[in-house]
Amino acid sequence: MASTVLSGSDILVVDDDQDMRALLSDWLIRAGASVRTAQSGAEAIAELTLRSPDLVMTDLVMESMDGLRLVSEVHRLDPVLPVIMLSAHAGVQDAMRAAHLGVTAFLQKPLKPEDVVASAGAALAASGATGEGSDFAPHIVARSDAMRSLLERARLVARSDCSVLITGATGTGKEVLAQAIHTGGRRRDQALVTVNCSAIPEQLLESELFGHEKGAFTGATSRREGLFQAAHGGTLFLDEIGDMPLPLQAKLLRVLQDFNVRPVGATHPVPIDVRIVSATHHDLEAAVERREFREDLYYRLSVVPLHLADLNDRREDIVPLAERFLTEFAGPDGAGRKRLSPDARTRLAAANLPGNVRQLRNIIEQCTVLATTDVIPLELVDAALRNQPAGIQTFEEATRAFEYRYLLGVLRLANGNVSHAARLAGRNRTEFYKLLNRHELSPADFRDNASEES
Repeated sequence: MASTVLSGSDILVVDDDQDMRALLSDWLIRAGASVRTAQSGAEAIAELTLRSPDLVMTDLVMESMDGLRLVSEVHRLDPVLPVIMLSAHAGVQDAMRAAHLGVTAFLQKPLKPEDVVASAGAALAASGATGEGSDFAPHIVARSDAMRSLLERARLVARSDCSVLITGATGTGKEVLAQAIHTGGRRRDQALVTVNCSAIPEQLLESELFGHEKGAFTGATSRREGLFQAAHGGTLFLDEIGDMPLPLQAKLLRVLQDFNVRPVGATHPVPIDVRIVSATHHDLEAAVERREFREDLYYRLSVVPLHLADLNDRREDIVPLAERFLTEFAGPDGAGRKRLSPDARTRLAAANLPGNVRQLRNIIEQCTVLATTDVIPLELVDAALRNQPAGIQTFEEATRAFEYRYLLGVLRLANGNVSHAARLAGRNRTEFYKLLNRHELSPADFRDNASEES
């Protein structure tokens, strides 16, 4: 029966000896890998431009392009792609050169199948393509050091029931990470319930979370369980927790302290057993300082904080993510899968992607739909990048940005006079001051020296 040590991995074997290619392929396939082969360095580069593998295994001595030059070319295309070097006649100097070029392992011929498989497994595990990190979150691409480190922390915290706060900009994949933490823990067979705290009106959010009794308020024609009760035994994911209103933050804190909820209109609390994972794109520490978020709740939620870096700060993940999306858009049987041209891959790897993974996915989907051949050219990627909104903001982010610009304009028109500015905005002074505090705007910055507040 075949082994599955390398299950799911894609390995490119490069050797100008046909018998050696066949032997290595047989060993790796028996261990569960999918294997492609190339008989020269040039052929290997061509294969790499078609589809990036998880691992390259190459001979050192080959005609035209030797293994060391191939390693340089491989890492020019993909700086973090692991490479294992094989040689029958390598000296110390060759081994040192290979190490400086970033070779993951150096195996001396004659080879043993167990050594080849073990080295491949170790290289894949270290790269994040397989091993514990991949098993924990197989749908999360983690070629960059930042993502590999984050997934390792997430894997460890998934084993416990402690509260986790996931931070990161819009589109970085906070919900995907929350799902991985749930499925990687002991509650995996129970429900994962998600609530977007910014998408539900404030007057309904309490009822959504805690439930309500019949007649508790106008429209409550029947008793309804809240999301906390729906998640009993499982995980409740509070997305955009930074947008939760302050009065509701106090009630949430009480739930986390007492482990029971009181539905709206109920006289008795209901015990709950729920693990809390929350996420936000806001800086909650700054919100605590501005007294927009409760400090005691912040510490309850962030027992273990996990931060998802912007895609621009983990560029090693861009091309592998693009390859993942190309496979996704090809359909379940892989028919019609497009591939990126080498210059298109290079362009994507260097692109500014303020919308993060979500923006990259949109770009690849657009290119897949519009490509008239199997190869997506550079021109199509450039056009997709130009057509993408600069930040792909959420509705809430766009609203705040508009609100800020509007307040700036009103304050300039009113010359910093709050009474005048409030009248222009159709708000009373108290409401207008709250808006100014929310955006940290000072009316004094807009007044002329001779101007006085009336």
